[in-house]
Amino acid sequence: MNIIRTKAELRALTEGWRREGKTIGVVPTMGALHAGHLSLVEAACAATDRVIVTLFVNPKQFNSPEDLAKYPRTEHSDAEKLAPYGADILYVPDGAQMYPEGFATTVSVTGVSEALCGATRPGHFDGVATVVAKLLLQTDADQAFFGEKDYQQLQVVRRLAQDLDLKTRIVGCPTVREDDGLAMSSRNLRLSAGARAVAPIIRETLSQAAIEINEGSPIETALQGARSRLTKAGLRQIDYLELRGDPDLTVLTTADRPGRIFVAAWLDGVRLIDNIPVHATSQQERLLEPAE
Repeated sequence: MNIIRTKAELRALTEGWRREGKTIGVVPTMGALHAGHLSLVEAACAATDRVIVTLFVNPKQFNSPEDLAKYPRTEHSDAEKLAPYGADILYVPDGAQMYPEGFATTVSVTGVSEALCGATRPGHFDGVATVVAKLLLQTDADQAFFGEKDYQQLQVVRRLAQDLDLKTRIVGCPTVREDDGLAMSSRNLRLSAGARAVAPIIRETLSQAAIEINEGSPIETALQGARSRLTKAGLRQIDYLELRGDPDLTVLTTADRPGRIFVAAWLDGVRLIDNIPVHATSQQERLLEPAE
């Protein structure tokens, strides 16, 4: 697998692929690859002729210099993990390639970016949208693959691709989880052993709340119970725990259409996010169901 570091090298390769009539898939990452990332690579390899995995720790999407500094940089081991999966290129640009001197443009997506992580991490999604727009253009991708763990990010990227008339189709792929249910994330590497043992409570709590809502419990009651369980387990700071519509991410006060429960909470100084779908039946549909 080739490791490419400049836009010029990348374009020379993609232009050659285009002359050969090949389709191109891209998996944008910030490295520290795990099985979730690799599942995206598998999906890309199955759907397109040539696959580019990008590795760039994007400073524009971090709210804290300390968080940026702590983010794992593992290029060598990432390349080793990718080797068996059939990706053609690992694209590893540096800051000068992505944001050269005089860079002055920001891509900002309103609406789906404004709640949840957008409310608690000001500017985060501007950074995400800007770097993703650049990567989609640099790689000339036909399809780009993103995990549903960062579901809000997925909707932001879909909106920017649609609004900017980009040719790239944005493909969402299911969240990959550890055996105990914890959503895979590069940030999990920063959890202490004790915190790692506690972390699966996030998925368990969201699943329980989803069951309660699907069975007709008031949304606020289910979410209050979920918040209490998380707090008792040691997740003292909860940035948000909300039921939002899918895919528009508007607040749901009644479970009358598909939605997702979203959470962002801190454990052992690490911010963890997750979400789980809620396919609640509307009250009207419940009334039409035959009695048992």
